[in-house]
Amino acid sequence: MTWYVLRRLVVSFLVLLGISAVVFFLLHLVSDSPGRVVLGQRASPEAVAAFNRDNGFDRPVVAQYVSYLGQLAQGDLGRSYKLNENVGTLLWQNAGRSAMLSLAGLVLALVIAVPLGILQAVRRNSLVDRAATALSYVLYATPSFLLGLVLIAVFSQALPVFPAEASQSHSPWVVFTDPRSMALPVITLAVTSVAIFSQYQRSAALDQLGQDYIRVARAKGLPERLILTRHLLRNACLPLITLVGTLVPTLLAGNLIVESLFNYPGLGLLFLNSLQREDYPVLLAYTLVGGVLTVAGNFVADLVVAAADRRIELRK
Repeated sequence: MTWYVLRRLVVSFLVLLGISAVVFFLLHLVSDSPGRVVLGQRASPEAVAAFNRDNGFDRPVVAQYVSYLGQLAQGDLGRSYKLNENVGTLLWQNAGRSAMLSLAGLVLALVIAVPLGILQAVRRNSLVDRAATALSYVLYATPSFLLGLVLIAVFSQALPVFPAEASQSHSPWVVFTDPRSMALPVITLAVTSVAIFSQYQRSAALDQLGQDYIRVARAKGLPERLILTRHLLRNACLPLITLVGTLVPTLLAGNLIVESLFNYPGLGLLFLNSLQREDYPVLLAYTLVGGVLTVAGNFVADLVVAAADRRIELRK
């Protein structure tokens, strides 16, 4: 296990290095003159050139990237062009709220999807299975912003149960302390994930139901409930653990849509505002955060699956 973890850490570091290089060079192609972005279109060419020279933006892009890596090694993500604040501070101020929103949506999705997927597998081709599958396909094909608008129209306008705007509190725990104002954002995040998780869980459960250990358990006369909870559930959830790890960046992208739709102050709204302001240091840091979450999610998922299923060969 130790060598497996070390190898994965090395691979993860190389992947993150590649992501940082690609994003850095792409943003440099989009805007090779930060001085023009910061000072505005009316700034004189002399002022723009002086700004770029003073901040090292007139150097070759490779040299700028090497300097950026040096800053990253010291924990410095740069400084926002427009807000004149440290990018790391901006991300830290908003990360907690986005993380809690994603966590609440993920937990709600799993609580619904896991038993639903197993129920569909146990009652394969029944009316319940067909209805749940059809609904999953419809929800999966529905864009998050459209789903959010429908929820607002129904539960905020037609039936004034929940507010249309999310809480503006800066506390990361607002999802739990003010659930009424956060209900629609959390439900919007969870519904699409339920559509994916339930079908994935159904396929995994169907595969396990055909295994010999399930037949043996039934032949011994064990109660069906015990077979499903003690034997089937653990093995059928292993593929879902891997899927959840790979969907971490998807949750981050979903936050962008949900936070902008419900005006929730988090990383997604920060990214959208930075995109409109052409604040490239923030955009670069946000993309790197997504890369880190992707790599970390896959890494943790692999470790959990390897620990839960001893049949996996760690030396490969």
